Amino acid sequence: MSKVRRGGFVFLTWKGDHGPRHVHVYRNGRLVVTWDLENEKAMEGRASARVLPLIGERRAEGRL
Repeated sequence: MSKVRRGGFVFLTWKGDHGPRHVHVYRNGRLVVTWDLENEKAMEGRASARVLPLIGERRAEGRL
């Protein structure tokens, strides 16, 4: 499991989790969005304009 905190959000990924490759994003202990990294769309929840750039930064860092 990978857990990264940034901008008030927690980004969780699990190695070997089911496809498509995705990240779970939480804020204050509640799921904000499950983001499909392969197709660049929400699987569950809604990605705000604040979350999307943070997901992009994590990918650029190789953390997702």
